[in-house]
Amino acid sequence: MRAVAIGGGTGLPLVLGCLRASGLDVTALVTVADDGGSSGLLRRELGILPPGDIRNCLVALAAPDSELARVFQYRFRSGTGLQGHALGNLIIAALADMKGDFAHAIETAAELLGAQGRVLPSTLSDVVLSAEDVEGGVVTGQVNVASSAAPVHRVLMQPSSPPAYPPALEAVLSADLVVIGPGSLYTSVIPNLLVEGMREALCACPGRVVYVCNVADQRGETTGMNAFDHVRALYDHGLKRIDVVVVHDTDAAPLPKDAPAVDAGADVRERIAGLGAHVVAADVVDTANPMHHDPRRLCAVLREIE
Repeated sequence: MRAVAIGGGTGLPLVLGCLRASGLDVTALVTVADDGGSSGLLRRELGILPPGDIRNCLVALAAPDSELARVFQYRFRSGTGLQGHALGNLIIAALADMKGDFAHAIETAAELLGAQGRVLPSTLSDVVLSAEDVEGGVVTGQVNVASSAAPVHRVLMQPSSPPAYPPALEAVLSADLVVIGPGSLYTSVIPNLLVEGMREALCACPGRVVYVCNVADQRGETTGMNAFDHVRALYDHGLKRIDVVVVHDTDAAPLPKDAPAVDAGADVRERIAGLGAHVVAADVVDTANPMHHDPRRLCAVLREIE
């Protein structure tokens, strides 16, 4: 079976690990809107696409005992011009310069790591993410959107509708399973949907389209949003087909009071079902870190959906 995982940030590598462990032929589609940290510096200084999320996905698909994968994740703690950079980001940047092509650089890095699967940018365009908040204000830049003072209403891409990377569309159009999320809704997930042809490809996908909803609220980006609001945001940004929505069962397994849980109670799940999606509610929270999914619990749910 062919599986495609779409997103960015820390959620996408988690899903990739689940899908790879299930023996699926895995492809990751990664946002290139990141403009913070090491990736942002390399974008501005070298004019390349941000390598950070791509690096994390390549490492997630590498062999579990890969020493090189650990080297890719090494981050310099000091050094003028080096502090804060992940070594893997610098390697991908070097390969892009050597090969003269960012996509070829990713392929070469995958070969070096022995990655069991593919990692593809959703677009090769140099995009800038912006957002309109609920108060009508405009915020520009992925980092600024993620820390927006007011809840986000919608996100936009410049250039508008950048062309999709053709192999990314091809992967979706031949997938038996597509998993969207978990991840930052407006800065990791939705940017992939704004590239030209991606929403249409998801609607035409022969396999099931699954959305894994975040378990915790992201202050500044999704403040006060419940699980239905997350799904509705995907619909409002043009994704008209979601077959299955996976949520944390906040009725059966409420999060600690100090954890900003995304409400997915029975009434919220009923509203999601009203949009035409089948809702799977399960205890998928990492009890040690209730802001994130538990990998083993989420993997078990995804295996049932396969």
